[in-house]
Order: sequence, then C-alpha cells, then structure tokens
Amino acid sequence: MPAAVLDPYERLFGKTPQAPRGAAGTGSHPLYDARHNAKLLEREAEITHTFSAIEPVLREVAAMQWQDGFAERAQAIVRERLGVTLPVHRLRASWIAPLNMRAIYADCVFGAFLRLTEREFDRNLATLEEGEPVEELIRRWGFHAIDISPCADGRLSGVVDYILRIPPAVVAYRKSYAGAMFDVEESMRHWVEVELRRHREGVPNRADEPTRYLKISVYHTSSSNSEEGCAAHGSDERKAAAALLERLNAFASAIENAHCCGASVATLLIGVDTDTDAIRLHVPDARGALSLERCVDCLALFEATSRLTRENAKEAIRLAVAEAAGVELDDPATEGMRWFCGYLLKNNMAQIEYVRTYHNGRYAELGHTERFITVGDAFDDLQMRNLAYQAQMETIEEGAVDIDVGIKIFKKVNMARDLPIPVFVHFRYDGKVPGSRERAVQRCRRMAQAIQTRYSELVNEGWLYIYATIKDSTPGSRLEPIDKLESASSRRCACSSNISERGT
Repeated sequence: MPAAVLDPYERLFGKTPQAPRGAAGTGSHPLYDARHNAKLLEREAEITHTFSAIEPVLREVAAMQWQDGFAERAQAIVRERLGVTLPVHRLRASWIAPLNMRAIYADCVFGAFLRLTEREFDRNLATLEEGEPVEELIRRWGFHAIDISPCADGRLSGVVDYILRIPPAVVAYRKSYAGAMFDVEESMRHWVEVELRRHREGVPNRADEPTRYLKISVYHTSSSNSEEGCAAHGSDERKAAAALLERLNAFASAIENAHCCGASVATLLIGVDTDTDAIRLHVPDARGALSLERCVDCLALFEATSRLTRENAKEAIRLAVAEAAGVELDDPATEGMRWFCGYLLKNNMAQIEYVRTYHNGRYAELGHTERFITVGDAFDDLQMRNLAYQAQMETIEEGAVDIDVGIKIFKKVNMARDLPIPVFVHFRYDGKVPGSRERAVQRCRRMAQAIQTRYSELVNEGWLYIYATIKDSTPGSRLEPIDKLESASSRRCACSSNISERGT
C-alpha cells in the first residue's frame, strides 16, 4: 500500500490493510484510482475519528463533574481533545443538578462539524479525465449543468464525491429528499435559473450551444438485508425506482410543456447498493427514454473486467452501455450520454475497489449510523457515507415527511443509546444581494421554531437540540453560526462607518 494510506487506515480500523491484489500500489482492478482513493480515505478517517472521539471524552468529563475546578478542567479537556469550546453554562453542575450530558454531546457534535467544514477538504480530486478537464468533457458530451436528487438517507451522503465522483464545479444543484422524491416545480425553477444565466452571461456556456440540462435521481437498496433499503419506499427497490422514473418523466414533460420541445432536458436514473456503493445505471435508449429493466450493473461489470487491461476494460464499458441503450457503438445521436454513462461507471468501479480495499468489500455497518440531521439548504463542504440524514426543504410543512423519516431513524440510531438528536438548520444567502443575509437568518430562525413546535415533546424532554448556520454562496465562504452573528446595525466596515447607515 502507498505509505500515505497507512496512517489514516490504521486510525480508522486499528490495523494495516492487506495489499490489494495485482500490481503493488495499483489495486486489483485496471480502473482503480490509487491516488484519488488514498485522498478519500484520509478524509473518511479524519471525519470518522473526529466524531468517534466525542463519546469517550465526554464519559471522562461526566465522571469528574463534582471535582474542584471542574469547569476549567473540563473545558480544557474538550478543547484539547475535540477542538470544541463549550458554552460556559453547560459546565455548571451540582450534586442536585448534574450536567446535561445530552446537551453537551449535541454541542460537541455541532462543534466538530464546524471544525471539519473549516478544514476545507479538497473536493476537486476528479477534475481531470484522461488528462482533460472534466467540465469541458461533460459539455462536449452534451451537458452544461447537472442537477442531482439523491435520497435523504445518510448512506448516500457521499454520492457526489465518493460513489459517482463528479467534480463539484459541474453540479449546479444537489438536493436530497426522502425517497429521492424531488419537487418537480422546484427543479423547473432550477432549470430556469441555469438557462437564464446562459442567456445573460454565457455561463457555463452560451445558450446557442447544443447542450442540455441533466437531471439525475438516485435511489438505493441493500444487497445484504432487504429491510435496509429505502425507508420512504418500504425498502422496496422496484417501488423506489418506479416512483423516481415517474418523477423524472414528469420533470422532462413539464419543461417541454412549459417551454416547448426545444427546451428538452436529459434524465438519468441511478440505483446504489449502499452495502458496496456499486451502482445500477439505467441507460437511456435512442429516444432518451429510461426503463427499469434496461440498465448496467456496475458490480457485475467490475467483476467481468477485473483481469483486463485498462483500455480493454474501458472498451467493455462502452460496449455494455451501447448494448443497454440498444444502439451501435458509433451511433452519433446517443454518443454524449453514452460517454457520460461510461464515465460514471468507470468512476464507480474505483469506488467499488475502495470499499473492497478498505472495508473488506462491504461496509460493516449496513444500516444507519448518521451523526446528525441537516434541514434547509444542502451543504456539500463535508461529504462521507452516513455523515448526516439530509432533509432539505424551504419550510417544515413542505418537508414534513422528510424530517419525520429522519427523526424516526434517529430514535433508533441515537435515542436507543441514550444519545440526543442534533439537528442543524442551514440556509445560504447571496452577499451581493441587499438584505439576503438577514433574510437567511430569519429563515433559519423560523425553521428552528417550526421544528421545535413539531417535535416539542422531544425538545422538552431534552432529546432534540437545534443549531442554525448560514453561508454566503460566494466560493470559499465559511459557515456562520446564528448565535454568534452580530446584529446588522452593529456591523462596521474597515472605515468604521455603520454599514446599515451608509447610502446606496
């Protein structure tokens, strides 16, 4: 194994990995990406270690809460070992009023999350494809923007960076829903925003270039345990796939009906086995239509190509995709979509090898082990399997089903172990738009209040804790915890004038 991989692997699993089959350091499959996988493992190890350290440290803190000088000593321990500073009032304890360890645990989860987002992990590992910029290739294949709607299930928390390995620069939107049942009208608004920018600014390309908007929906299943499938669809894989196919077709029809046939979009349906991260890719036919039966099983193709040369393995992928589409290898009308499908399959083969090398081919925890629930806008700064249950929504009424599923999961994941449910509310704002920041703060507070009202019993009994953050949409911006925000009237610029008092 490459030396860079050993430390994070040992930190994660407490042992040295066995050398993968095949040439030293290359992995067993010809499409294995050793450097990319090593970087992803380092990220997984750091995130996992950060959250796993919380419980042992807090057990130690709880045991010393009646000792002299406890508050100072406890704060020092938590700050040194977890990198988190606790609110002072959390560390006030007496024999008749002991520490609220659930609240402290939730504080530490939130603090660890903030610290990891500031770590700024490199999410641009897949910026090149055979030496060419992926953004340019994807436009050459016929797509100018990608909109991904995975299930909110935490096992798909790494769908972009790990499972599909699509560079974030080409993902215009990624929003999760229970059962991946995305809102058609909202997706239409996303399409309009992208197309308007193409017409007005020529970004990401000019409106007269023959490229399309690509909508991807991702469902999931478990090959080891039929009860560990998608809860929103009763763990019924076919029911989940059929529901998403219907939703994708509705979206495509809605765009054409509202903006004429010249505004057609492309759609893609993907299934993920969350035990192995292997995908089932439903390939569009010559008309662009999807089918539940017409698909490529990446795991089966992985096995079939494992002893081929790299070029022969890529050729086998191209053949499999063309066969699934029902077209010839040189069919010009479907070439772009077929090349993109081949790109996803190749990327996923590297992820299958990742799971084989570092997780013995199948994750030890097949079910839910999420750390927290996120509500509101998506955050992509931090991605990893089972990191968070993602209930993205504008209002609690709109996403009641999504968050209800998340609460149900956490009653088993956390409350069964006497741990609380941390909920992070997050909304983005555009710093270039006057009042956008303040409106994002108001949205966070309204959402937090709505969650408290909906789950008042859990809140009152000390099981559910809510934290709110906002973030400027400008690249490189950091999360801003609401409680630490200054009021608009007290913010001053470098010249010391009050921002709210300046003229426009």
